[in-house]
Amino acid sequence: MEHASSFAGCTLATVLKTAPLDALENRILLCHALRLTRVQLITQSERRLTLAEADALGALFARRLRGEPIAYIVGAREFYGLDFRVTPDVLIPRPDTELLVELAMERLPQGGRLLDMGTGSGAIAVAIAHTRPDASISALDASAAALEVARGNASTNGVQVDFRLSDWYQGLPAATPAFDVIAANPPYIVAGDAHLSQGDLRFEPVDALTDHADGLSDLRSIIAGAGAHLRRGGWLLMEHGYDQAAAVRALLSGTGFGEVQSWKDLAGIERVSGGRLG
Repeated sequence: MEHASSFAGCTLATVLKTAPLDALENRILLCHALRLTRVQLITQSERRLTLAEADALGALFARRLRGEPIAYIVGAREFYGLDFRVTPDVLIPRPDTELLVELAMERLPQGGRLLDMGTGSGAIAVAIAHTRPDASISALDASAAALEVARGNASTNGVQVDFRLSDWYQGLPAATPAFDVIAANPPYIVAGDAHLSQGDLRFEPVDALTDHADGLSDLRSIIAGAGAHLRRGGWLLMEHGYDQAAAVRALLSGTGFGEVQSWKDLAGIERVSGGRLG
């Protein structure tokens, strides 16, 4: 960022008012650069920045102005009331995915077993394990780097999750007991979709966003293999694109699932679809 050193000697209150981002992002980056809490930022509002602090802050503003997501800049994102470390190896957890967490927990019996497929940062698995310590949670991902992040998030949040490197079901041991719930947030953006080159998605791992096909190929794989890993009466729940609900319901019904339905996210969009194994 040009003229970053112009913040040198300015008070924190002045920086908050004059920095180039919106008030929330200014505050987040200022707290991150100076390692201050929000309360400390208020109580130290008349503190003046040194030249080194101004340069460090300016570098963060420059990254954000180039479009890099705040979550990657600060290395963290809140999800389901918990703090998660995020890196460019994993998708940034989004509030809409909390719907999948809620639906999965509603259908997970006491002492039940849940499988989170394509866990990424571990957000879904860790959130459920934290809320439902009675349950046994397993999580899969094809990325070793993502699993490293997920394991760290489980440790930070004090939960036990059985993480496994696996391309969908392939890494599950043959003797694995059946699961009561399978939850998945797979890549579902159609190859070539303009959104992949816009906003935060430009910086997120492309293989976690798109199946490089019609957006449904990974969903098909998950549905096709679910019957071998779900107990009778168990649920398969999947997040998908804004316009894919009808197609996913048809895939579920055509594979023998009952009680097939879709649920709407905070924006009123059908975001999660699922069914019960008969």
